[in-house]
This record gives sequence, C-alpha cells and structure tokens, in this order.
Amino acid sequence: MMLIASTMAGMTVTGVPQGFLLYEKAAAKKDANPETTWVVSRKTTAKLVVNPCDKAALGREGRTAAKTIVYTAVPDYSKSEQVILYTDEAAAGRALAAVKAATVRCRTGGYRFATSTAALGDQAIKVIGQAYSGGKPAVGGERAVIARRANALVIYTEAGEWGKPATSDFARQTRDAKTMLAKICRIAAC
Repeated sequence: MMLIASTMAGMTVTGVPQGFLLYEKAAAKKDANPETTWVVSRKTTAKLVVNPCDKAALGREGRTAAKTIVYTAVPDYSKSEQVILYTDEAAAGRALAAVKAATVRCRTGGYRFATSTAALGDQAIKVIGQAYSGGKPAVGGERAVIARRANALVIYTEAGEWGKPATSDFARQTRDAKTMLAKICRIAAC
C-alpha cells in the first residue's frame, strides 16, 4: 500500500498520525458507561461514514490512508469523524462527487437524502439524511459535512432524533470541519 508522505514540523509523516483527529483524546478515555462506545479504525477500506447507499466501495478508489472515529450512545445518537487521504486531488474530488450522486440515487419512501454546497476547504457539501412519514419530516436522521482540501476528505456527522432539517443542525460538524481543515495540510498534499 502506497502512503502519501508529507512533512510536519520537520519530520516525515505517512498517513494519519496518532492524535491528529479531533475526537481521539475523548475516544482514548476509558468510559464505564455500557450505553456508549467509541470505535477507532485506521483501515483504508472503512466505509464512508456518510454512505446513502450503504455501499462498501463508495469513495474507496485511490485511498492511501484513513482514520475513522465513531461514537455511539444508546438508543440512537452517534457522531463520527473521518479523515481520508487519496492519491491526488482528483481522486478526492471523485469521492466527494460519488457521495453527492448517491444522495440522489439512494432514496426510499421513508428516508431521503439532500445536499447543499458548503463554503469550506476547496470543495464541500452538507448532507441531510431524514426520515419521513406521510411526506413530512419524522423523528430520525443524520447531518454531515464533507469537505475536501487538496487530496484529503474530512467528514463529520451527527445522527439522532432529528426533526425538520434546520441550518443549526450543522453547527458542530461545520466547526469541527473548519478546525480540521486548518491543520490538514500537515498531512495532505496541499
């Protein structure tokens, strides 16, 4: 597996270094609560945390490194952080475009996706996944921000008992994406 090397503070960095993601510190703490879990993965084959069709191959082509952190709390809340490095900017752009296309293709009567453009990084979208009942927003859904800078994608999600979609649903994901984008060039080919 080929990994993109970059420099960070004078040393060569390959992949996504330990401690680089925003949620790593919280994920590393021991939590005695049986209703919460943190899962950390360094697999380049990990599914995208925003995956409307639930296809393992979505956005996988051209990956060189990845790190994914998912927090789950019973009964139905989760949040996630995913940083993926691709061989080049074009591969990262194709992955983002594939997610956007999947939001149109992968709809069921009771759950739909929508996207809008976000002013983050080189290119970004906001994704709304929403449960519907009788044509109206019901309880349940997810909100995500996916941003590309150079050959990197940064993804932040939150899922739970959402009601009707609102702009404020993206506050945490947008804040976290901005924080990560400010430092992603330490490992990406910017």
